Amino acid sequence: MNLFIGRTLNATTMLGDIIHVVWLVFGNDRLTTKEIEERLESMFNYRCPDDFAKTLTKLKQAGFVKGEVSVEHGGWVWWVDDECRKSDLSKIM
Repeated sequence: MNLFIGRTLNATTMLGDIIHVVWLVFGNDRLTTKEIEERLESMFNYRCPDDFAKTLTKLKQAGFVKGEVSVEHGGWVWWVDDECRKSDLSKIM
């Protein structure tokens, strides 16, 4: 089991809690998909069971993260800004 500030990350964890975890992983950095996966594993000993890029794309569509294709990095680069952090999570919790 993985602990996130006294909460267990599992199938019953609320989506809002997971979004907060993702925001913690980013901090103020712009990260590639692989870098995000590595941070999740190092910070929370957690590996996403599916294609994490698909999860990030869904979060991007909902306005919780931002991302763009980077030729320099050879794939997607993702980030969280103040606009993302101001999202109303009460609708999904």
